[in-house]
Amino acid sequence: MNLAALDARLLHAILLAALMLTMLLVLNVGAIDIDLGRAITDAWGRKTSVESLILLEIRLPRILLATLVGATLGLAGAALQGLLRNPLAEPGIIGVSNGAALGAVIVFYYGLAGAAWFVLPLAGLAGALLAVLCIFALVGQSRSIITLILAGVAINAIGGALIALALNYAASPYAMQEIVFWLLGSVANRSFTEVYIALPFMIFGWAMMLYCGRFLNALTLGEETARSLGFDVARLRLVLILGVAASVGAAVAVAGNIGFIGLVVPHLVRPFVGYEPRRLLLASASVGAILLLLADLAVQSLSGTTEMKLGVITSLVGAPFFLLLILKSRNTLQ
Repeated sequence: MNLAALDARLLHAILLAALMLTMLLVLNVGAIDIDLGRAITDAWGRKTSVESLILLEIRLPRILLATLVGATLGLAGAALQGLLRNPLAEPGIIGVSNGAALGAVIVFYYGLAGAAWFVLPLAGLAGALLAVLCIFALVGQSRSIITLILAGVAINAIGGALIALALNYAASPYAMQEIVFWLLGSVANRSFTEVYIALPFMIFGWAMMLYCGRFLNALTLGEETARSLGFDVARLRLVLILGVAASVGAAVAVAGNIGFIGLVVPHLVRPFVGYEPRRLLLASASVGAILLLLADLAVQSLSGTTEMKLGVITSLVGAPFFLLLILKSRNTLQ
């Protein structure tokens, strides 16, 4: 079969089936063995049991959050690679991830995380929004992609420096440990509260990115060609970046900084969609969700008394992949 000619509906059906099977597989894994069939039966019948409580209060929120965060990072990575026309682009490149992380770190630093359940995720979202506003203030009326990337790199560096400053002046070793553990990324010990607060922002961001699919296809021919086809390049670029900010900001706010999913996923999917940016978006969302679920499965399988952080696993897999991309692309990047 010609991979480039793989029918879009067939591809999405295969990926959806793979995602459902992966979710079912991860649902069976945990610190305590349970009878999944009995847990589902008890939960469906609203019968309180140990199995149903573990399923509804621990495993299901964790799986749903991993699915949502993975889909967000995969979709955002595909969108940014199409917008910037750079195979090494990923959500962190425009400073959104570090902006969201900085907002959450400030909450940890001042001991506000326990004040209310919504303080931490809202602080992360506020940090992501502030990062985007700073980027557009720096870019101004410029239409240059290079200017946008440089502004993102600058905001990213400032966010990283402020996070390091907070760690340096943390009130106690326990506060510093809490900040570091959160920055490493995890979907453990999350509830439906995090799902409910992140989901609206994620859906909003997904809709904005998917809306720009035809624009990303036109952009492969160059900005001038996209304008000649009737696309408002400046407006659609703004729409796409705001979509990335809303969805990735929400993901980082509830799960911490999880790297490399947005970088790796589009490269895995691209051969199956004929290298078409619009078709790449939904497929990358599905594969991103699958990969993060598998990474969380590895976390739960490999961890001992202390659970390994999800961001560590994605970095261990993603960093070598990133190096391979650099080696493959070094001649074309000169």
